[in-house]
Amino acid sequence: MDKHQAAFKEEAYELLGELETALMALEENPKDDELIGRVFRAMHTIKGSGAMFGFDAIAAFTHDVETVFDLVRNGRVAVSRELIDLTLLARDHIHRLLDGREDDGNQEAEAAQIVARFRQFLPGAKNGDPGQDGPEAQAAVPFTGSGTSPPENGGSGTYRIRFRPAPGIFATGNNPVRILDELRELGPCRIVAHTDAVPSLDEIDPESCYTYWDILLTSAKGLNAVQDVFIFVDDAVELEIEPIDAEDNWDKKIGEIMVERGDVAPEDLARVLSERKRIGEQLIDKGLVLPGKVEAALAEQEHVREIHKERQIAEAAASIRVAASRLDVLVDLVGELVTVQSRLTQTASRLHDPGLLLVAEEVERLTEELRDNTMSIRMLPIGSTFSKFKRLVRDLSAELGKEVVFLTEGAETELDKNVIEKLNDPLVHLIRNCIDHGIERPEARTAAGKRAQGVVRLTAEHSGASVLIRVEDDGSGLDAEAIRAKALEKRLISPETALAEKDLFNLIFAPGFSTAKTVTNISGRGVGMDVVKRSIDALRGTIEIASQRGVRTTITLKLPLTMAIIDGLLVRIGQGYFILPLATVEECVELTLTDIREAHGRDLANVRGELVPYIPLRQRFGIGGTPPVIQQIVTTRVDGNRIGLVVDQVIGQHQAVIKPLGQFYQGVEEVSGATILGDGTLALILDIPKIVQRSEEEGK
Repeated sequence: MDKHQAAFKEEAYELLGELETALMALEENPKDDELIGRVFRAMHTIKGSGAMFGFDAIAAFTHDVETVFDLVRNGRVAVSRELIDLTLLARDHIHRLLDGREDDGNQEAEAAQIVARFRQFLPGAKNGDPGQDGPEAQAAVPFTGSGTSPPENGGSGTYRIRFRPAPGIFATGNNPVRILDELRELGPCRIVAHTDAVPSLDEIDPESCYTYWDILLTSAKGLNAVQDVFIFVDDAVELEIEPIDAEDNWDKKIGEIMVERGDVAPEDLARVLSERKRIGEQLIDKGLVLPGKVEAALAEQEHVREIHKERQIAEAAASIRVAASRLDVLVDLVGELVTVQSRLTQTASRLHDPGLLLVAEEVERLTEELRDNTMSIRMLPIGSTFSKFKRLVRDLSAELGKEVVFLTEGAETELDKNVIEKLNDPLVHLIRNCIDHGIERPEARTAAGKRAQGVVRLTAEHSGASVLIRVEDDGSGLDAEAIRAKALEKRLISPETALAEKDLFNLIFAPGFSTAKTVTNISGRGVGMDVVKRSIDALRGTIEIASQRGVRTTITLKLPLTMAIIDGLLVRIGQGYFILPLATVEECVELTLTDIREAHGRDLANVRGELVPYIPLRQRFGIGGTPPVIQQIVTTRVDGNRIGLVVDQVIGQHQAVIKPLGQFYQGVEEVSGATILGDGTLALILDIPKIVQRSEEEGK
């Protein structure tokens, strides 16, 4: 594919995402002019760029959508649920065309049907006049109309326009004010009216036009679009349209502008420059120019300076597109650099060379800055994912006959792009469950004393080195008794097993677990929550459920900020080294032989008056040898419970560059990855929640 076409497709996908977001917001605020403008601009850009780069089918299809929203902008068509539904269908069709999916014979018919429905919004369509050639014929013709080409300089162009209508313009059925309004729609515009030709009252003809205008217009639609505004009054006006370069003229003096416009002679300007008054005042006092001409020149000066300033700001904030694969390579290289820096620091400490130590410290500082900046490049606001779910909630609630309001908070919270990409499917499952199982039907909610509309709330916030994402609904809550009955039926627990409510709720993550009485195309097969659990575990995250029967259910996901480099606690067991994620560590305490004897064979330690269970990792991993006289307990918190991990020695904090395990070790559940220490030694990164879970299952 041509690189320009590839760039268009990338931009078009982004515009379709923006379009969907704007449509969801427009449905809630149908009179918001800014949202209407966003929808129109997205469609206009897709149409114009599609025609430019050879995507004629997209340009032709989008033309009618743009036409309708142009009428919406002008207040001639109202935003309705029907229009939003139809525009979303059009958005999905454009997406399929961009994907290049093979036509199964239905796409063309679907496109013609959508176009025909859009044309029902056009003036006269209600009377049965869909268009001159019918919807099918028009849909097949690529749109190549004027106004879609970029200006000559490839960006916004600025034009100096003098518009002097003939006195009898009103007799032709034209109104100059409407022409000025059309110019305003093309871009930022300043208009100055000149009234020096208006006669006295005893001579004036009320049916004649004596006013003329100077206009400064900046538009990205090109000279042809500006000229088209005057196409129906061309014979009844004196018209001058002169492109000017805002970049070259932003600092031009007012006298120079008036000379260029022909409003003052160069010699008259030179004669008054020696006086100390402002140039405009001098010209007016000398009777060389009318006040309106000075006002027009001042307007041009201010307009061009503002355009120049806006371009400077835009250039200062300019960004570039970088392929995600290149960014991943950069992160990998930074990871290797962190490993080499760690090795340099260890070597400098061992040799006790002051000069080398200074170099090692400087390299460490620069490496940390490079690491932090590189990782920040991969951080994206999670709102880009949140916005996708508004469409999901809208369509699913309509399908199930429920009324649901979707609220989001913390969309600006940033997370690693790899985490965000893998978070989409789990959140889809959770939101679908909220609507299908949690939110009741309007009549059931009203009978229970609730509002007919249910609420699904999606929030995100930073919490230390993690991000907390909560999915909450104000529905019926989880039925603990139904969950227990299903767990007994599936033999996940025995009848005598006593479980806390929190542990009982966690049973819904078991494979094949579902309390739904019927299987639908939305849920009931018992695979959704199992997928959620496995996905969150793969992200080294945790998941918690809190529910109040008949009131609400809240599911909290706790995820690491990044999956590339983590701050860890380096420990040693025997001759092996291990990394514990520092975000999960609370404190480290000693475990002596006396403490072990006083526990009478139970793996419990007294930590400042609190009994904390612990897992001896030497025994857990089957590492031979004799443990030291004084071991260390690293206390952590898993699912709200405090638990310790016993190691031989705590070495200290360590930046771990996460390396995936080979395929041969994919079945090792209690290790999430590996890292290389400064001396080349391999250290395994432990999956603490999985270690705790497996230990509880095995009763150890």
